[in-house]
Amino acid sequence: MAVVKKLISLDESVARELEIISKALNKSQKEIVEAALDFYFDYTDGIIADKITDDIKEGKIKVYDSKEVYDELGIDVKEVEG
Repeated sequence: MAVVKKLISLDESVARELEIISKALNKSQKEIVEAALDFYFDYTDGIIADKITDDIKEGKIKVYDSKEVYDELGIDVKEVEG
């Protein structure tokens, strides 16, 4: 996977905590930040999914049947019999 450099600013207390955790776990600060962001992104995926579900229930988002989408796009899909 490609690596991209990002310059971030942290509150002093967060930076200190990152340094302490890095030393305690014998991992680089980069590894700690990446793991924390991965965890946070997984967490927010659930929040976003809940919001989308609520928006669908409230009629704010329309869900289309696959046949409607295929027809609109002019895609000919033959049904498979099981």
